[in-house]
Amino acid sequence: MRRTARPTPTPALSRRTVLRTAGAGAAGLLGAAALSGCGVPSAYIAENRRSTTDRSDREKLLRFSNWTLYIDVDDKNPNRRPTLDAFSKQTGVKVDYVEEINDNDEFFGKISPALMNGQDPHRDLVVISDWMASRYVALGWVQKLDKANLPHVLKNLDPQLRHPAFDPDRDHSVPWQSGITGIAYNRKRIGRELRSSADLWAPDLKGRVTLFSGMDEALGLLLLAEGADVGSFTADDYHRVVARLQKMVDTRHIRRFTGNDYTKDLTTGDVLACQAYSGDVIQLQADNPDIEFLVPEEGGELWSESLMIPNRAEHKRNAELLIDYYYRPEVAAELAAWVNYVCPVPAAQEILAASDDEETAELAEDPLIFPTAELRKRLHVMRDITADERPEFHRTWDKIVGL
Repeated sequence: MRRTARPTPTPALSRRTVLRTAGAGAAGLLGAAALSGCGVPSAYIAENRRSTTDRSDREKLLRFSNWTLYIDVDDKNPNRRPTLDAFSKQTGVKVDYVEEINDNDEFFGKISPALMNGQDPHRDLVVISDWMASRYVALGWVQKLDKANLPHVLKNLDPQLRHPAFDPDRDHSVPWQSGITGIAYNRKRIGRELRSSADLWAPDLKGRVTLFSGMDEALGLLLLAEGADVGSFTADDYHRVVARLQKMVDTRHIRRFTGNDYTKDLTTGDVLACQAYSGDVIQLQADNPDIEFLVPEEGGELWSESLMIPNRAEHKRNAELLIDYYYRPEVAAELAAWVNYVCPVPAAQEILAASDDEETAELAEDPLIFPTAELRKRLHVMRDITADERPEFHRTWDKIVGL
């Protein structure tokens, strides 16, 4: 295991790129009739229609769709993935691993026709960002996990990630990796330490600040900066944020709204401070130690991207075997050493700390991979924006960010 600089994915879209227009998401992609009385989507699939005959015993196969650059690779052969290879060797299950997810909406549109119509999605396991995962769960598009097949998950899952609002008992989802949304800045160029998201509005940063363009990814930090509780914020809290943003846009304080291309602006020096993801900044710091990552004093946002088994998946038990495999501390440690996001298996920290490789052992002390108890107190999970709120919120948000 070793720490490596991971190239920025292209096109410039982050793993958490969110709904781009007011009509996107479940309502927009499924049409206006998708949401009906009491907010229950007409595309909802009842639990007794979600499963099919499991072929796992006779077909040692697993179809796994993930984001690009989100798994360990072999130094000498980038087509090999050591942890997956080891899983296949141990279980006899061949993994058809496809890096096909570039954007949550795009993938939603790709897989939704099969899921809406009760057909085989030709995927047994997918990794979906938390805010979009809530839609799959609400639509009944993913299967309930058999926890008897997940002993390592039950034992080793980070307690702070066990009870998300969209899936309170993790019946349908298990985190693949987690991360922190905070502030990245060039301390040397700014000449001082930043402490809060509100510091982004300092006069000397005018025109040198970027925020995420996606409402779901940007909003948490902005709410926290306004003193709101992201777990129970109100429409008034949201509109207070919007008013602040409108002022910063009107005065051209904000340079632009970005996807994952914020890393380029920060590297070139065109931007001095921006909203950022912890895993990305760890990679940037390998080339530029002047770049700092700040979890603001008022708090940062903790998020996850979760493994889920789509309806009608034909190799459910094989998928559960793989999910549980990645919750073995030694496997979680190997994955964490490559992707550098928050590891959802705290026990992996001891494995990394015991490594003979000094650089790998240092990762065990990185709070952006294994948050300290003090840092955890400042990490918050944002509640999902409801179907009723989303159209209005998107109208105002998209107008401001120019979408």
